[in-house]
Amino acid sequence: MSPSALLREAMARTRTWTATARAVERERTGQIARIGNNLNQLARWANTHASAVEAVEVIACLVSFERSLIRVARIGEETGDAR
Repeated sequence: MSPSALLREAMARTRTWTATARAVERERTGQIARIGNNLNQLARWANTHASAVEAVEVIACLVSFERSLIRVARIGEETGDAR
């Protein structure tokens, strides 16, 4: 493959970002990191203190995390800035 053909192919795969899209992606990444941190804390707690009654609380928290992840996945969709 010639260098110019390789360059054209590489440029065709390049995505550009607007400032808004970059900010949305940064916010989404931060939100996912915070949710993941909470999930790790919940898993650590469940592995050390779990009982049948507390399992209901754990499940409720997991449902809350799921809803949070769905909301984070939608960040930017209303403005059309999603990936």
